[in-house]
Amino acid sequence: MVSTVSPRHDLRRSPLAPPPEDLERLLLIRHFELTLLRLFETGELSGTTHTCLGQEYIPVALAPLLREEDFVLSNHRGHGHFLARYDEPDGLLAEIMGRRGALCAGVGGSQHVYHRRFLSTGVQGESLPVAVGVALKLAGTGALACVYVGDGTWGEGSVYEALNMARLWRVPLLVVVENNGIAQSTPTSTQMAGNIADRAAAFDVPYHRVTSTEVEEIRAGLAAPVEAVRSRPGPLVVEFVTHRIGPHSKGDDTRTPEEIALAAGHDWYTRYARAFPDAFARLDARARERVDRIAAEVTARPPSVWERG
Repeated sequence: MVSTVSPRHDLRRSPLAPPPEDLERLLLIRHFELTLLRLFETGELSGTTHTCLGQEYIPVALAPLLREEDFVLSNHRGHGHFLARYDEPDGLLAEIMGRRGALCAGVGGSQHVYHRRFLSTGVQGESLPVAVGVALKLAGTGALACVYVGDGTWGEGSVYEALNMARLWRVPLLVVVENNGIAQSTPTSTQMAGNIADRAAAFDVPYHRVTSTEVEEIRAGLAAPVEAVRSRPGPLVVEFVTHRIGPHSKGDDTRTPEEIALAAGHDWYTRYARAFPDAFARLDARARERVDRIAAEVTARPPSVWERG
């Protein structure tokens, strides 16, 4: 089964007004990611990080469709996935900076987070087999496992082994594909033969394609398919055609200026700022101030101490 959520509004027209709580979460993620890049630039943060700038709307749209008992498995670009699920930016920033109050005592950093029912890994393709195992344990409970992968992950053999078992075992698994058209520095068109829809069909897995960036439109279109994952049960692949407006990690953007401009032209942030200037400016300032306060407070904390039990 192939279905699609497409935008009712052309990008040149005014976007739909998102609910305030959705816009607040979008802006929280946006300013959290921008703050990370700033902290790297000023030398207050070391290591690496991969931001989800431009893709924030995906986990925000999905958040109300997920239940507390569901598991979310993420990847190297997972801050937005976490913040859409748990409003704990201070704990996440402390984890990334290795400060007291860190989610995982500072040993996981930006890419490897385990908190409540959230798990992330920086190893390409690793999360999908783990998600199948989690979903197997959840079968019959009404809960599901939601796993985020990128288009580049479909070059990993473990993805296909996992899809095969997920379909054979009919586990409640939601596979969210964030297809931003580039795998680190390699355009998807030069590293993927065929498409993701046909790959899902090869395993007899239902597939849904989303081209809209409007959170309520996406949510309405995915409500029934996600519910079917619980009740059927069985896996579902949802592919989001999206755009990454930031670099792969901190500053390694190999795209042409034209490609970067094209991605920026799809940014929800700019469109909402123009369409709803007063409400947007108020919520934007509030989110920026909140993240600035958190960054100042976490930066002042002492280093996290790993206590052996």
